[in-house]
Amino acid sequence: MAKGKAAAAVKVTPLADRVVVKPVDEAEQMRGGLYIPDTAKEKPSQGEVVAVGPGKVADDGSRVAMDVSVGDKVLYGKYSGTDVTLDGEEYLILRESDILAIVS
Repeated sequence: MAKGKAAAAVKVTPLADRVVVKPVDEAEQMRGGLYIPDTAKEKPSQGEVVAVGPGKVADDGSRVAMDVSVGDKVLYGKYSGTDVTLDGEEYLILRESDILAIVS
């Protein structure tokens, strides 16, 4: 799974070509002197991969390896995936094809 704290918090293994991502929180809560409530904030589109599935099964029965790995910082579509809460932490489960890029 993941290293450090995240490994203790997340005990989930995604299936096929799915990935579990911990979204990066927006650091700034004040803009122009106005407080932005959580309901009005845009959903983050960057996060850290905390778990990766084994990969998709191809038509010939072989397994296609994943391009992302645990610890990668990734960019994903704004409305991609499914939000889940595990052990009080927010995560996003999405398919590898929903990941737009790996940030280095």
